[in-house]
Amino acid sequence: MVQMEYYLIVSTIMMFIGIYGFLTRRNLLAMLISVELILNSVDINFVVFNRFLFPGQLEGFFFSLFAIGISAAETAVAIAIIINIYRNMKNIQVKNLDKMKW
Repeated sequence: MVQMEYYLIVSTIMMFIGIYGFLTRRNLLAMLISVELILNSVDINFVVFNRFLFPGQLEGFFFSLFAIGISAAETAVAIAIIINIYRNMKNIQVKNLDKMKW
């Protein structure tokens, strides 16, 4: 059986990769992918802590499924916003978004 620390190490690595990608990327799609990595690391934590702390109960799995559904809806809305930005500006770089204020 795999120990809990291994799952937490994978989750932590995913979290830091997501944070690094969000802070360093200037493309909206790359930033969205980074946010999805962060959300997936949280889902892994939900499932791991549920499995090891409360075996036989499914609360962590249900929280994880709910979070996956919320992140899918968030991704759909974000992609729709990105498509509208691209239609108006022909670019999806973050540095060009200040032009939308005027």
